[in-house]
Amino acid sequence: MQRRSFGAVLVLTALAVVLSVPAGAQPASGVPRLPGGAPDLQGVWDFRTLTPLQRPEDRADQAALTAEEAAELEAAAVQRAAEADRPSEVRTEPLPAGGDVGAYNNFWFDRGAGIVDDRRTSLIVDPPDGRVPAPQPGVDRQGPGAESTRPVRFRVGGIGADGPEDRGIAERCLLGFNTGPPIVPGGYNQNIQIFQTADHVVILNEMVHDSRIVPLDGRAPLPGDLRQWLGSSRGRWEGDTLVVETTNFTANTASFSPSVVGAIGSGETLNLIERFSRIDADTLLYEFTVDDPATFTRPFTAALPMKRGSAMFEYACHEGNYGMQNLLSGARAEELAASEQQ
Repeated sequence: MQRRSFGAVLVLTALAVVLSVPAGAQPASGVPRLPGGAPDLQGVWDFRTLTPLQRPEDRADQAALTAEEAAELEAAAVQRAAEADRPSEVRTEPLPAGGDVGAYNNFWFDRGAGIVDDRRTSLIVDPPDGRVPAPQPGVDRQGPGAESTRPVRFRVGGIGADGPEDRGIAERCLLGFNTGPPIVPGGYNQNIQIFQTADHVVILNEMVHDSRIVPLDGRAPLPGDLRQWLGSSRGRWEGDTLVVETTNFTANTASFSPSVVGAIGSGETLNLIERFSRIDADTLLYEFTVDDPATFTRPFTAALPMKRGSAMFEYACHEGNYGMQNLLSGARAEELAASEQQ
């Protein structure tokens, strides 16, 4: 994986940042504001966390960890990272020769070292059990244990190697596996950068450097027959909270991906509502609600406090997607070898 400075960001930083407070909004104390008085959401925000999306089954009746349990989980995460980064000469087990050594060495992974501030056992806050609701009967499910067909809507993995259409969306470098929308922590490059103008907000993902440009001027969504990988986003202010509603997703994406290797339903029926609220100088609260009655038996909501970050880097996604060429050519070589043995 190649990382390099994201020079394009310099262009966007020249955008004007003058906003007006919506009528009737009550300014919250201690929240940084732009010259016009609106909340300043700008900056780099880090969304890594040890808190899982769904509440673990062994904590079914536990909404929050105790301080002691949280400390133990965080200490264990630090220990795992330290052991994985040990030099090869002090490893107790060598890497498997000719076997699966993983995608990257541990240096590149950034799973987080802390849980969310209120020690919740899941990012999902509604329903109360902290779990993704059951899908509607007959809804398409892809991933482990399911027989998947094209289009492959999950992010990592595949259903074969006949062509790139058999591989996951992230493997094809189309969308990052943690960027959504909605944004769900995972892996690495877990940063976004937000820019504001009087009538737009830009949400830039570090992973695969996608930018969502969200109009705030009340314009209508795109026509229903015009579909996009990132959907059609429209924003509005509700008090000090930026609300972004997104529709018009493509059928090539899932309604929701609870993991990088799983996908439920089709993006065609997804109505996604995201909320961005500046809590203090170093915290941006990100909330999302998946509202898709065609896919799920009820809506559900997750809340993720993002922390102030530093710099953004470009995730190049194996430039030119040479990984896909290697994967497919390797499959052809295996087929040729098998045919020669027959």
